[in-house]
Amino acid sequence: MRDIIYLFGPNLDRLGTRDPAVYGSATLADLEAGCIDAAARHGLSAEVLQSNREADLVDAVHAAVARNRAIVINPGALTHYSYSLADALAIFSGPKIEVHLSNVFAREPWRQVSVVAPVVNGTIVGLGKIGFMVATEAVAALLKASD
Repeated sequence: MRDIIYLFGPNLDRLGTRDPAVYGSATLADLEAGCIDAAARHGLSAEVLQSNREADLVDAVHAAVARNRAIVINPGALTHYSYSLADALAIFSGPKIEVHLSNVFAREPWRQVSVVAPVVNGTIVGLGKIGFMVATEAVAALLKASD
C-alpha cells in the first residue's frame, strides 16, 4: 500500500513544452520527482500516474480505495466536465486535493468551473509546481489528524 497517489490528467505529459508562459517550464518528470520527494520528507510513500484517458484515471481512483491513503490530482481538462471522475473521487474516503498549475480563475470562464471541487478536501491553483508541494503538506497534515 502506498500513502499517496498523484494523478495527472490529459495533456500533462506535455508539460515543459506546452505553453510554458501558462504552465511553467517544469516537465512531468520534474513534477513526479518533486512529489515523490515531498512525500518522502513526510515519511510517506508515493506513486504517480499520468493518463490522457478518462477511464484510466477513474480506474486509478477505484484502485486507490484499496491501495492508497490519499489522492492528489490534477485532472487537466477533465476538471471541467468529468462527472465520472467526480463520482469516483466521491467514493474515495481519504484526503483528496485538487491542484492546478495555472490560476484557472484568471483564465477563460469555462476553466473556472470544477466538477471535482465539491468532492475533494481542497483545491490549490496558480502556484505552479509549488502547488503540489503544498498539496503534499496538506495531505500529510490530514493523514496525521486522522491517525
